[in-house]
Amino acid sequence: MSAGPFPLDELEFDNRFTRQLPADPVESSVGEPVRRRQVEGACFSRVSPTDVASPHTLAWSDEMAEQLGLDAATLQSQDFADVFAGNRLPAGADPFAMCYGGHQFGNWAGQLGDGRAIALGEVIDVDGHHQTLQLKGAGPTPYSRTADGRAVLRSSVREFLCSEAMFHLGVPTTRALSLVATGDKVVRDMFYDGRPEAEPGAVVCRVAPSFVRFGNFQIHAARNELSVLGQLIDFTILNDFPHLVGGGRPIDNTVIAEWFAEVCTRTAHLIVDWQRVGFVHGVMNTDNMSILGLTIDYGPYGWLEDFDPEWTPNTTDAGTRRYRYGQQHQVAHWNLLQLANALFPVTQDAAPLEAALNGYTETYRRGSEAMTADRLGLARFDAGTDEALMTDLVTVLRSTETDYVIFHRRLADVSIDPAVSDDDLVAPIEPAFYQATEMVGEVRQGLVSWLRSWQARVGRDGRPDDERRHQMDAVNPRYVLRNWLAQQAIDASEAGDPSKIHELVEVLRHPYTDQPGRDGYDQRRPEWARVKPGCSMLSCSS
Repeated sequence: MSAGPFPLDELEFDNRFTRQLPADPVESSVGEPVRRRQVEGACFSRVSPTDVASPHTLAWSDEMAEQLGLDAATLQSQDFADVFAGNRLPAGADPFAMCYGGHQFGNWAGQLGDGRAIALGEVIDVDGHHQTLQLKGAGPTPYSRTADGRAVLRSSVREFLCSEAMFHLGVPTTRALSLVATGDKVVRDMFYDGRPEAEPGAVVCRVAPSFVRFGNFQIHAARNELSVLGQLIDFTILNDFPHLVGGGRPIDNTVIAEWFAEVCTRTAHLIVDWQRVGFVHGVMNTDNMSILGLTIDYGPYGWLEDFDPEWTPNTTDAGTRRYRYGQQHQVAHWNLLQLANALFPVTQDAAPLEAALNGYTETYRRGSEAMTADRLGLARFDAGTDEALMTDLVTVLRSTETDYVIFHRRLADVSIDPAVSDDDLVAPIEPAFYQATEMVGEVRQGLVSWLRSWQARVGRDGRPDDERRHQMDAVNPRYVLRNWLAQQAIDASEAGDPSKIHELVEVLRHPYTDQPGRDGYDQRRPEWARVKPGCSMLSCSS
């Protein structure tokens, strides 16, 4: 334990969640084993993190630290490692784990809750906004069931990196402040194949204005705890959607309907962004859906290394592919329907909830069309011509193994001069194709034909070419967090070298900017990564 004084004790905590919502009457005593159990009639349980052996900080987010008002000396201190591994509670903290339920892979799972995440509390950031600091991997809670409440280094590295990568891609997300190694070993069976191993442990400090999920509402509706459900609805609207109750407007059915409609809108925009950058969440259970429309809970996620709408990164989902790339927008709609079902016992009025769900579908359609226009360099989406253009593009992308991200990024460099030769037309996007030998015959002709159609469509807009390229480069990233890149950082950090984490974070801070000397970060998946664990599909233990 570090010696005082402690700058982190100056964090301004304002713990609204634990102050305003009903608590589990059973509190876990420090040093006593946490009893796993069903927690009824409460939104959270007070529980403290469990000490680890020798915490040391591996990485932090400069932007998130600045947002919280933390200086360099604090970030480099042992006390920072102690606090964000869970070994010391800063002054004002009121640690808790949330109670929620959820549908997992389409089936109601009952109580789930924060089984390995413990929030220190809510602090006020430099802009006067509330931010919840949550330690993932901080030890058992009443919701841990048979698990130990810990996290391994590999999954923690992935969560830290992806949280920050998504933020810089412009995708709504929870953030990551820090990655702290614990000095303890954690036993995990990575692929659930009966071969558990002891691995290095770690804790990620996740940050968000709120970690409330669809499942927070579902659990109380399922238990017919309508009073608690009503309190949670009121709390969420007042604190996270205050614009809906300006001027002292009472929270009635009209406000609840407007709130749900906004949740639908935010979720639609989120899914459009996922589709734009080629991100596949992998575990879109209702307990992993944020009420704020944020990407939350980075488990077996992945980017499309080759374009396949049927791909899921989750080994647990390999049979049904419920959470595959091409179905994410439909799953989000289904999840929103489950949230609507949870709200109905309070409102007893289905019509506005159904209208909001229909609004989701329309918002997603409009957003997807606008996103498509931006990605292809079109002034606007014209359904009369561009739906066919997109359908034909899917055929082209699936005709040979094609890197989704590289194709769209390099498309901006394709000439729109109709006089350019076929060879020069194709050359800029050749790095997107895995099997160069397949780019012949009908496959090549199909690509050339589509590119000629795209040329003609872009040409009809009559815009300056620089304007088109700027539009495309602003939405088509050059750098994303490919699983094989994350795995290289994991391998190095497990060997005691976190430098690859730092370098990767720096690259991902500027995903839309060409970075000389960093060409290795925007390449197709190497052959070795097809079979190496952690580089393709992952389990929920990854």
